[in-house]
Amino acid sequence: MNEQNIPNDEISLKELIDKAKDWAAYLLSRWKIIVLAGILGAALGLTYSLSKKPVYTATLSFALEDEKSGGGGLGSLASSFGFDLGSGGGGMFTGSNLTELFKSRSMVEQTLLTPITSNGKVISLAEMYIQNNEWRKKWENKKELKGIQFLPSTKRKYFTRVHDSILGMIYEDLSKNGLSVAQKDKKISIINIDASSTNELFAKYFTEALAKQVSDFYVDTKSKKARMNMDILERQTDSIRRELNGAIIGVAVANDNTFNLNPALNVRRTPSARRQVDVQANTVILTELVKQTELAKVTLRKETPLIQVIDRPILPLHKEKYSRAKGIVLGGFLAALVTIVVFTLRRILKEIK
Repeated sequence: MNEQNIPNDEISLKELIDKAKDWAAYLLSRWKIIVLAGILGAALGLTYSLSKKPVYTATLSFALEDEKSGGGGLGSLASSFGFDLGSGGGGMFTGSNLTELFKSRSMVEQTLLTPITSNGKVISLAEMYIQNNEWRKKWENKKELKGIQFLPSTKRKYFTRVHDSILGMIYEDLSKNGLSVAQKDKKISIINIDASSTNELFAKYFTEALAKQVSDFYVDTKSKKARMNMDILERQTDSIRRELNGAIIGVAVANDNTFNLNPALNVRRTPSARRQVDVQANTVILTELVKQTELAKVTLRKETPLIQVIDRPILPLHKEKYSRAKGIVLGGFLAALVTIVVFTLRRILKEIK
């Protein structure tokens, strides 16, 4: 049995080689058409490389310094005297969470409504994006889109469903192709923001506006509790100060009313005594509130993170243009490959029939 199988294997291998030679001869007989297809593909690749707009990339890097609020230092000292200095926003925007904040839809859409000056006109970044991609030409025959405008600093509550849909499309395009946020090293608090666009000015303006938008939001969120605590203390201090001033005026009025009073009529000195008690009580309360207010101001400065921009995008930006040589080689190769596949499929179908 084994001796009979060996000749069969040799015959199958020989047939396979003959088949390969046959296919090679068949494709070589069509070499003119394949070469012509490759030339046409190369021409199309060259045309594509010439028509494709260059992509500009704006890069902004910044360092983040955020003091962690703990039980040591001034906080422990103040707590020992019964003062509450409040606490910061915690670690909800640290590390990878902060980079995701840059790519969130809320931050990107608010950035798109930032006013910028383009060709002497103040428009929003969203409007600049629409003009750059020539969307308005596509909207000329659509009534619901023809009159859509994105005015700078417009509040979202005034937007329609169509506005939200367009902003969503811009966000999807930017998040997939035009926006990259990454931390250089987990041990180093330096974050890079890269924005790519075929419009050099849009890439620059968008990168700077996004950094400012997220920076303001981050600082406000991290210091929100400390700021609320300080605002409450300041309102209480102002209220007690008004009460104290009123009590002081009341003491003076009561003293004026009892000037040269008959010693036998001491009961009429009661309002003055009551006012003096109010003055003393309000003085003690005001003293404590002033102390707590000053400590709250120190806490607010401590809880407010410092975001320092290191590198800003500077014109001209880094430009990446589709290479002509790459277009010619890739276009010619793909066209020739498609032609070979077509000839192969045609011959297989004929053999099956």
